[in-house]
Amino acid sequence: MEQEKLVDQKTGRKCYLDFPSDLSDGEEVTFIMNLHGGGSVGAWQREYFPAYDYADAYQLVIATPSAATKEPTRYWAAEADDEYLADLVEAVVERFGAGNIRSFWLIGHSQGGITSNRLLSTNQYFADRVDGWLSLSGGRLGLPAERAANAGPPRSEAERARMEELFARRRIFEPPPPPTADFSFIYATGEHEIASLPENSPWAERYGAESRVRMADVVDTQPGKIHDGRFDENPTKSWGREPAPGTSQVYVFPNAKDGRVIADVVRLDKGHTEGLEPRITEELIKLMVSAPGGKLRTGETRLGADTVPG
Repeated sequence: MEQEKLVDQKTGRKCYLDFPSDLSDGEEVTFIMNLHGGGSVGAWQREYFPAYDYADAYQLVIATPSAATKEPTRYWAAEADDEYLADLVEAVVERFGAGNIRSFWLIGHSQGGITSNRLLSTNQYFADRVDGWLSLSGGRLGLPAERAANAGPPRSEAERARMEELFARRRIFEPPPPPTADFSFIYATGEHEIASLPENSPWAERYGAESRVRMADVVDTQPGKIHDGRFDENPTKSWGREPAPGTSQVYVFPNAKDGRVIADVVRLDKGHTEGLEPRITEELIKLMVSAPGGKLRTGETRLGADTVPG
């Protein structure tokens, strides 16, 4: 795996870029944009979902940026980030060639997942180009998974009320309208974040998929790389504890139209912030690369993108 930082010349913002170390001219890649959650940064997200570990094995190009807005917490906002994120796409297209990008996926944790949904719902640039979305505790399309009663950071009631008021005022976690674009969709969540996982999927029904099938559990003997250490003195199962080995349940909705991948993953005995373990990370990547692609190849590139390696 090779790593660089992309530097946006207009803003000075930097983005991690990971790509295969042995990439030859003309080889196809899967492009992933890996978006962190509210209060986080790209460096943390890169370890939370460490797709870079599989860049060589699955020919991945992974861009992991950081949001610009920092108050009341760092979060993605349309006016501050959408043009920048589109410029990152253009930089990757220029670097690797649109014809060599077999598929383009958004990955978003928490508010990064809500942002992925918003980009697909309200931003035509991304709606025209994205082939798939992996939501890491960032919302389930069509029929949401009911949240656990104690979901959220382990704050006092006063702190929770204050943050919820600020978030509502700035619409940080406001769900966007349902997307009309076509793409594959994978939802992954920790068991302790939700009260239950629906058996049905309107997104699967949209593409004529069959009833869900439970695949073999994915057993990880190694922990993930990272967690939210701010609450180590008062951890909760729903928010997440220190990384540990684990088991994940994988459900797929087979035979969706045009081969689209639609799946749900539940990481047992996990919460919101434990970094993904190596085997379930790889399993999710396998699902992603098995899905159809090609939308980025047909989308018109924008002129004047100023993001370059640095």
